[in-house]
Amino acid sequence: MHETDSARGLVHAFVLDGRGGARAIGHEDLAELQLAEQESLWLHWDRSHPQTQAWLRGESGLGEFACDLLLEENTRPRLLCLPSHDLLLFLRGVNLNPGAEPEDMVSVRIFADARRAISLRMRPLRATEDVIRELQAGTGPKTSSELILSLADHLTDKVDALVTELADRVDAQEDLIDADERHMPNHDQLLQLRRRAAGLRRFLAPQRDIYAQLSRNQVPWFMADDSDYWNELHNRLTRYLEELELTRERVSLVLDAESRRMDERMNRIMYRFSIITMVFLPMSFLTGLLGINVGGMPGADSTYGFLVACLLMAAIGLGQWWLFRRWRWL
Repeated sequence: MHETDSARGLVHAFVLDGRGGARAIGHEDLAELQLAEQESLWLHWDRSHPQTQAWLRGESGLGEFACDLLLEENTRPRLLCLPSHDLLLFLRGVNLNPGAEPEDMVSVRIFADARRAISLRMRPLRATEDVIRELQAGTGPKTSSELILSLADHLTDKVDALVTELADRVDAQEDLIDADERHMPNHDQLLQLRRRAAGLRRFLAPQRDIYAQLSRNQVPWFMADDSDYWNELHNRLTRYLEELELTRERVSLVLDAESRRMDERMNRIMYRFSIITMVFLPMSFLTGLLGINVGGMPGADSTYGFLVACLLMAAIGLGQWWLFRRWRWL
């Protein structure tokens, strides 16, 4: 990518040669570009750049409706078939940029027809970098239909790694609890895992439905086996969504189990305090009764009065212990 192209909002521009390779072109080549019969064009733009919006509306040849959708501020995964069998495809990918939350998924908007694919992004996507490496190695997509399929495939690969990581972190918490009943799980980490799973599911569920639509709809310029690949992506996302739902349930079970364990521990502590209170309650009554400062108190003038009082309280304590054991309170 030339610096002048970056200044104009063009991130990448490639002409696919139809054999798995591609050649890079610059912004200045677009006006007079002539594609050979087997070639296709891929333009990848920075959606936030003013020059991108100007080119899209003035030079791309797209209608106003398509341009408005591609430049929307907020969108969710969706598929729209335009006249002449053109496609508008909005997908989401895991945010792997430094300092970003993975569940804050990155949007890529794609317009595609038989010979051209125009993609727009706000933040960098690892999936596009993977596709470019394949093109440079000569093993990349050959047509525009294979290009959007390859982008979707790499986006799904990143989801696989994140879903596996979330499941492994829940496994680690469960293993610690199984190994030591006194282990206190990290509530903040568990809540973060549940929030991430919910955030991923929010965008992946409609994206799975898009893959199902693409596997059923026979777009004329799709390759013969594209439907099978779209169906495979649909099945993979279905499995990831099931894993995310299972992760959320497992986190809830860990938190519920910890809450029950804390309740049981508190109940045991309160039970012990109650037993101790019941043991000392009659003794406190007896000492309070003997401690009143009035005349006629029995044993007040006796040398053995204190000893008798102590023996009486000991007898009461032993009697309570015997009763509690018989009633199975202890």
